[in-house]
Amino acid sequence: MTETSSGAALLQFEVVNQVATLTLNSPSKRNAMEPAMRDELASHLRTIRDDNSIRAVIITGAGGHFCSGGDLRNIASANLDNAGWLRRMQTLHQWVYDLITLDRPVIAAVDGAAAGAGFSLAMAADFVLATPRAWFNMSFLKVGLVPDVGAFYSLPRIVGVQRAKEIMLSARDVSAQEALRLGLVMELHEPEQLLPRAQAMANSFVGASPAAVALIKRSLQDALGGGLTSLLATEANAQSLAAGTTAHQEAVQRFLTKQPLSFVWPSHDPQA
Repeated sequence: MTETSSGAALLQFEVVNQVATLTLNSPSKRNAMEPAMRDELASHLRTIRDDNSIRAVIITGAGGHFCSGGDLRNIASANLDNAGWLRRMQTLHQWVYDLITLDRPVIAAVDGAAAGAGFSLAMAADFVLATPRAWFNMSFLKVGLVPDVGAFYSLPRIVGVQRAKEIMLSARDVSAQEALRLGLVMELHEPEQLLPRAQAMANSFVGASPAAVALIKRSLQDALGGGLTSLLATEANAQSLAAGTTAHQEAVQRFLTKQPLSFVWPSHDPQA
């Protein structure tokens, strides 16, 4: 059942059964991220952040592509000076922060191009699913820019610093198969199965403890930057909070009485 739906020109927003789907919708430009699209994305992320009934988020693209990056014609016509670029990046980082720190699972469903900012956007998700024809390119250096949309945070955490340097400094294409080997992509699916798999994963979180999900995400964000003592303290605090939730108590009761659990990860087999 569709609870909320918005068919804006450049970004489609839909909430079905507590799962929000954001679809970049400028197929003629391979969903290049122009200012109006970024503004809509920022607005919808605020809506998601403030609506606790939304339990998971899917980001995808229309027309056989995910996102080809920033709109270079728009960037050139803006003719920004250093101060203008700094303001642009500060505005960008407001919604990037909201996305990376969102306390709900975010699934990127990538088909076709994920280049420049599109690559970075996919890496900001918690799970990346792709089709065999998807490809990734940190193309910023080709136009004399540095990666953005949080890539300096996300990419080295996924592939390590040396490989992140190679991907950023070579500005080369990364195939879907290589992305799978590197851990940039978690699963590959044929185009017709991509969104159904993303939806199945997202729907599974409707039955998960929202407090536990939020605590896991928050703790993992700190995991690579903290020492053992601080991480054990984070773990202890998170567990004490999770243990006090109704979701935990109900799940234990279901387990003890041999009832089906509310949270079940969906099978990888589309026929299952």
